[in-house]
Amino acid sequence: MPPTQAESVIKNIIREIGQECAAHGEIVSETLVAFMLCVSRLLDSKNPSLDTIKMQVYFDMNYTSRGEFLEEHHRVIESRLSSVSREITDNRACVREELESLYRKIVSYVLLRSGLGSPTDIKIVREATAALQSVFPPVELGTFLTLSKKDKERQLKELTMIVTGIRLFNRDCGKGGEGIDDLPAILQEAIPVSTQHVDSQLEAVQDQAYRYTAILEKAAKNPLLSQELQPYMLKEALYNARQYEIFLQIILSDIITCAREVEMMIKQLGAQLEQLKMTVKSKTAVPTSQVFPIFIALSNVWTSFQDETVLISILSNLMTHLEPFLGAHELFFPEKVMQDLLDGVTVKTDMYRMKEHMEDRVNLADFRKLEWLFPETTANFDKLLIQYRGFCPYTFATTDGLLLPGNPAIGILKYKEKYYTFNTRDAAYSFAENPENYIDIIREKAKKNAELIQLLELHQQFETLIPYSQMKDVNKHYTKPITKCESSTQTDTHLLPPTIVRSYEWNEWELRRQAIKLANLRQKVTHSVQTDLSHMRRENCSQVYPSKDASTQSMTEGSSRVPRPQIYIAGLRGGKTKTTRGVKVNLTRAVDET
Repeated sequence: MPPTQAESVIKNIIREIGQECAAHGEIVSETLVAFMLCVSRLLDSKNPSLDTIKMQVYFDMNYTSRGEFLEEHHRVIESRLSSVSREITDNRACVREELESLYRKIVSYVLLRSGLGSPTDIKIVREATAALQSVFPPVELGTFLTLSKKDKERQLKELTMIVTGIRLFNRDCGKGGEGIDDLPAILQEAIPVSTQHVDSQLEAVQDQAYRYTAILEKAAKNPLLSQELQPYMLKEALYNARQYEIFLQIILSDIITCAREVEMMIKQLGAQLEQLKMTVKSKTAVPTSQVFPIFIALSNVWTSFQDETVLISILSNLMTHLEPFLGAHELFFPEKVMQDLLDGVTVKTDMYRMKEHMEDRVNLADFRKLEWLFPETTANFDKLLIQYRGFCPYTFATTDGLLLPGNPAIGILKYKEKYYTFNTRDAAYSFAENPENYIDIIREKAKKNAELIQLLELHQQFETLIPYSQMKDVNKHYTKPITKCESSTQTDTHLLPPTIVRSYEWNEWELRRQAIKLANLRQKVTHSVQTDLSHMRRENCSQVYPSKDASTQSMTEGSSRVPRPQIYIAGLRGGKTKTTRGVKVNLTRAVDET
């Protein structure tokens, strides 16, 4: 949690202890109380409860989201390169020796930023210099010095990506790549090893938690055995194992995400290199507009490989540093002690417990005022935030802190916008009769065992103790279910009358055309005539049988051709006389001539 909140909580605890001592007639200073409290608690090496709290604090201070890990990594790189970048951008070189020194600094900057080799290795420096000279020859330093500081920084980053892409391409072609590690191969080897290690640790701690649970179940039915187990702090050991299991599952989930990203990036790297080979082929010169974007894309993919390498390293170190917080298990529960306690006890896994009561579902008819959610009626059933991290609240409250996983298939109870699961149907019915009672019991239990606040995610009930890493994700506690049901709605197509003015025209040239048309119409006159035949004419209709095609066939075929009449009348155009006289000439050919 934030330092100011932590300080406030600690001061309140110290003040209450001082007041308690004063009530018994002992006046002690708050400084003495704080010292004794811290020393007596922190030096207790045989307390699983304290180990769990230490584990929670360490994880909260060192773990964050994938995006924030990478953002912090990039910020550290930028801070380390800031001095080198400042030497280049603030340089005012004029003479030849100064320009040569500036160019060497740019080469060093490119190597440091790309992470592809050491700037003290002469072979790597020569290769990087040759790649840089091909895109940024020394003669362009004069132009570079005239740029503003921001433009210089931008160009340095761009040159780094282009040089990185060139060196990666040369490495793939077998013509360079000095000092460049095979990150895809390294990651493909490291990720399975890390996953296997987490799986083995997870399996071991789950087996431990299952055995603790079986013993505590037996003790819950036998008060005498429960009293005998009191000094062993078996429940505190169970909380420690369950918390370690939760942290391992978070780390494993992140490693699996890294594996998916690496698999996708390997395909991208192969595609970029293949595209670059197709572009370059055997050409002596290729336009920079074609190859530079591919070099930059190649560099970005390689930077992603470097990010995944850093993430795997961080997650592996985090898991390694969590293991010492399990030391009390071997001390309190050696194998011989565990075998004696497990005599006559059946150890059940979480999956086995769920399958035991898979068919025992809550009957909705038994509850009219409470809402129950099931997989077939809730779309986001698997994404609901279950209270107490999915453990059964009724069992925890009635057995003084026994953790049994809830079974969502029985039904998820929605109570005051929060969701609860139970390990059996009887537990669900009992809890539903008086939820507030059991919620208060769990809250009081968490006050005595502080590690339960983070283990069971009771941050809403203890607002001042929200972990700092979860401050940004407070809203996730209000995820609402999306229930599914059959429904239909009908709406009018247009609720309001249309307000579109159809005559509106925005184009001024169209308005001009319409204006000219109207102006021309003013000078036009419309004429009409009517004859006696068209006067009072009306439409008539009649009904006829539709025509049909008919054909006949005869024994012989024959044909004839009738000559085309051609008659010519001469003199129609008139002549010198006023009267027109026409002469009719028949030019039709005879039938026998056709």
